[in-house]
Amino acid sequence: MRKSQLRFLLLNTFYPPYSFGGDAIYVWRLANALAEDGHLVDVLHCADSYELLAGRRPISPALPSHRNVTIHELRSRPPALASIAAHQTGFPFGRRRQIDRAMRGKDYDVIHFNNISMFGPGVLRLNSIPLTVKLYTPLEYWLVCERHTLWKFDLRNCESAQCMRCTIRAGLPPQLWRYTRLIEQMASMVDRFLAPSRAVARIHAERGFRHPMEHLPLFTDVLNAEALDALERPLDQPYFLFVGRLEAIKGPEVVLSAWERIRGADLIVAGDGSLMDRIRQRIGANPRVHLVGNVAQPELSSFYRHAVASIVPSLFEEPFGLTAIEALAHKTPVIAHSVGGLREIIEESGGGVLYESVDELASAMRKLLDDPALRIALGERGYRACNERWSRSAHLRRYYRVIEEVAARKESAPAAERYGSTK
Repeated sequence: MRKSQLRFLLLNTFYPPYSFGGDAIYVWRLANALAEDGHLVDVLHCADSYELLAGRRPISPALPSHRNVTIHELRSRPPALASIAAHQTGFPFGRRRQIDRAMRGKDYDVIHFNNISMFGPGVLRLNSIPLTVKLYTPLEYWLVCERHTLWKFDLRNCESAQCMRCTIRAGLPPQLWRYTRLIEQMASMVDRFLAPSRAVARIHAERGFRHPMEHLPLFTDVLNAEALDALERPLDQPYFLFVGRLEAIKGPEVVLSAWERIRGADLIVAGDGSLMDRIRQRIGANPRVHLVGNVAQPELSSFYRHAVASIVPSLFEEPFGLTAIEALAHKTPVIAHSVGGLREIIEESGGGVLYESVDELASAMRKLLDDPALRIALGERGYRACNERWSRSAHLRRYYRVIEEVAARKESAPAAERYGSTK
């Protein structure tokens, strides 16, 4: 595949502003990075699925898009019908016509699947031309977990499969197609699975997913020193930062429990979710806690840059940890729960501290608050690692190499394999 301009199709259930978290931010960053490299990018996402799950239209503004990015919002009438159909059948019924319309007349060089939960595994049959490279990045555990997170009964990490009971207890209808070979059959149509962390690859293998995964971590934009110095402080006093959804699985109440033991620093909470009212009630009129709600990506920079540390307290096996590398990209150390991809980021960067308990979290917060030199040293170390491992250039370099490898293999394959047997 020796082309100066490639045509990409990125498919994800969510895309800003119709989105909840990191999976959509990664797709948005990738779409614009590819476009700025001169490629043509189409994005397909399910706007009605977001509205069905959120119970409202998005309140955040759309993020900026490069002129080479074309966004296709898929909608159905009535809005819930196609989402329910995909959830229950495993196929994008009700959306196939819109997908075909968006793809019509375009020979895609690369189709990249990410979170396909509201399309169903049947969407993996999509193709453009016989040599199209098909990639899949599992940004959560949907391939092996009906609830995406391996968080069992809303209580603990899943130690053994009791999927039907877990789903029913959550008030969700079981997906009976999961008890067939549908995922296995559809997954065989993907050329390469790209795991954002080694933990994701390991956990999928342990859960019986048979296709190998190549490690390709996600990325963030890394500001230069001059741009970092220009960022103004959001608060005059020292503060710790939490960025993420206010859901139990993301651990915001763990942060509050640890922060309540700290003197001399405020807490900024950037995010929204079902726990917002409970957190408001817990903090009362405390002026040292600042609930700033959802903050647009560009505006988060000031919050990250001047925090004593960014705390990432996810309770489940976090597949990667975009907020962790976003903090490192601003020379800010990270205090992270020792789970999943978060553990890998801290161990590989040396840019933060891992903890196992609330006591350890509070101790790490106190240590960084009392030792500014340590904070600076960890921040510098994390910043260097972010440039080397999790920057846009580092990601695209490896991403293009994967595409070249798959394309070369497909081009050298026998015609019967590339075009399908004629027997």
